Amino acid sequence: MVTKLKDVDVVTIGVGMTGAMLAKEFTLAGLTVVGLERGPDRRPHEEAVLPRIRDELKYVQRMELMQDNSIDTITFRNSSEQTGLPIRRWGAFLPGEGVGGTLNHWGGMHWRYLPSDFKLRTALTERYGANAIPADMTIQDWPVSYEELEPFYDKFDKMCGVAGKAGNLKGQKIDGGNVFEGPRNNEYPTPALKSSAGAVMMIEAAKSLGYHPFPAPFGAASAPYKNIYGIQLGACEYCGFCGRNSCEANAKASAPTHIMPALRDEAKFELRTRAFVTKLLYDKAGKKVTGVLYTDMKTGEEYEQPANIVILSSFVFSNAHTMLYSGIGQPYDPVTGRGQVGRNYCYQFEAPAIAFFENKNLNPFMGAPGDRAVIDDFNGENFDHTGLKFFGGGYIVGGSGAAPPIGGRDVPEGTPRWGSEWKKQTVKWYYHAVDFNTQGSVYANRANYLDLDPTYKDALGRPLGRLTYNGTDNDHAMSRYLLTKVETIIKAMNPSSYELSPRPRNFTVVPYQSTHNTGGTIMGSTPGNSVVNRYLQSWDAHNLFIMGASTFPQQPGYNPTGTAGAMAYWASDKIVKDYIKNPGPLVQA
Repeated sequence: MVTKLKDVDVVTIGVGMTGAMLAKEFTLAGLTVVGLERGPDRRPHEEAVLPRIRDELKYVQRMELMQDNSIDTITFRNSSEQTGLPIRRWGAFLPGEGVGGTLNHWGGMHWRYLPSDFKLRTALTERYGANAIPADMTIQDWPVSYEELEPFYDKFDKMCGVAGKAGNLKGQKIDGGNVFEGPRNNEYPTPALKSSAGAVMMIEAAKSLGYHPFPAPFGAASAPYKNIYGIQLGACEYCGFCGRNSCEANAKASAPTHIMPALRDEAKFELRTRAFVTKLLYDKAGKKVTGVLYTDMKTGEEYEQPANIVILSSFVFSNAHTMLYSGIGQPYDPVTGRGQVGRNYCYQFEAPAIAFFENKNLNPFMGAPGDRAVIDDFNGENFDHTGLKFFGGGYIVGGSGAAPPIGGRDVPEGTPRWGSEWKKQTVKWYYHAVDFNTQGSVYANRANYLDLDPTYKDALGRPLGRLTYNGTDNDHAMSRYLLTKVETIIKAMNPSSYELSPRPRNFTVVPYQSTHNTGGTIMGSTPGNSVVNRYLQSWDAHNLFIMGASTFPQQPGYNPTGTAGAMAYWASDKIVKDYIKNPGPLVQA
């Protein structure tokens, strides 16, 4: 029996970063908000404390903060001709679970997209001609511009306390920052982190080649900082445990540290954890969602939560799955190209490298992802693609800090993976390695998408979501090109030896690559090319708004977090100023 609860103004499905952001903005506007979170509560003063937070075995190897695969997962296949199989243990990407979601364990790299990224199809057409874009590359312009988003990028930066160095301040290019970025109205909230020894070496080499190195923008405060919600944050301590861990210093941006302290005491907000949302209750004739159906995983009881506004703010896979299972919108068909829900799934195309310096003594233990150096010379449309036979690009990053005790043991190729010789080599090379990575774009392809699996089901009997994905010829050509640029930088650093690791031909879900998944509920200018409009409002249900990277039409060569945060503030601003006063479509179809 389903228990129907009292109506509320807003319900958020997922209390990760964007869900918490919108809950806070709506309570400030006087709305009553219920936050439904499938996982547990996360309280930094209980979990992110010394010494237990510095437990690489628990958090990195055993994935303490990740979604429970035994309750819900996805199936995966490389192509539509194959049978999808369930992912029993997360590998390539790591969906988070609990209050704060994936940002509890993110590495903190914090980016804005290039102005040209928002008008990608137009930019490529104007520069290279419409016929240059492959027929199966289903890229499209965003329905919002960089200039419109800039104030909301700025607000998100100030909420997070981002550390960095501006390279384009109100149109003035500044050496030492990213001179390729779009103009920003303000400097970063806190100064850039100190560069690791390996990053300093990369900066010198990149400059000698005519490139434009700068410190990595980092989603954590480099000094004590009070954010826009009045929450006092600590400074990064260069502890080396950012990736897959919560932050012991309350510096790295996450909902539990940066929003929840100001939200928990709000009388108009209620948090319900272990609340597994199964379905949106959809009034197709009225083109609205009447409420949310969820199961309390602590008791097994089923509830209906009516709401005037529903915010779908879960991870990419869950956003698409919820829309598909609820029957909202037309599912994508890769054969005909019709339908929008599930279309344009994209990933991030990373390819790493490592260089060894026998005569350099580096300190790899202390550090953070923000101690890296970056070049952006080969990202997006920052360079000419004429004759290269690919579009897209990415940033190149390098440094030598933040190598944890288990996973941070770089050894040359050919070293045994265990035993006395492995131990000998880890001791020999631990202080002598510099790591590099290429963070490459993935431009949407007709063959990559999300749908419902016909065979496998989750713990509550719903069909699992299914991911069909593989790298394209364009992706591989782009990635190999970036690796050639990495190689020129490494050679200029004069290493003892180095190794490049190009991507394998077929994508595999086993080794970790990134949690930068996008698409499936993409935004666009019409119902014929998207699931949501420019304000992230569903074309099929005017009171349903979808947050996060599932709304991105394609994946530029940057981490999606900064843009997901900016888009959430952009949407919440429109909802508060216009939608609440006059509920209905914010963009006419």
